[in-house]
Amino acid sequence: MTQKVRDVMTHRPICLPADATVSKAARLMRDQAIGDVLVTKDDRLCGVVTDRDIVVRAVAESRDPESTPLGSLCSSELVTVHPDQNADEVVRLMREKAVRRVPVVERGRPVGIVSLGDMALEREPRSPLSEISGAPPNG
Repeated sequence: MTQKVRDVMTHRPICLPADATVSKAARLMRDQAIGDVLVTKDDRLCGVVTDRDIVVRAVAESRDPESTPLGSLCSSELVTVHPDQNADEVVRLMREKAVRRVPVVERGRPVGIVSLGDMALEREPRSPLSEISGAPPNG
């Protein structure tokens, strides 16, 4: 049986509207022990912001985290997949596009996210990447 994206994705991803502040996203990432937040406009996916985006595009540029909206620094050129797609397709896309996270969407709305760690845990549970991905957060 072919494994589907819905079998490996993290369900109910953390989402914030494009007008939410960088500070709000950073607090959510800290509290949820995650490295990314999906950015939405009218409940439709419009971008992804990562902890690295916050450092490189906000902190390094001295932007005010209390007033800078996520929409101004999120990545909007997205690679996405559908929950019913073959999971092998996610691996191919990650390699081809050099991305570590792929949002899962249905009718433009985010329903999940697949990370490199998710794929490692599912495909090679005894690999070093799986061990790292499955370990509890250290902060």
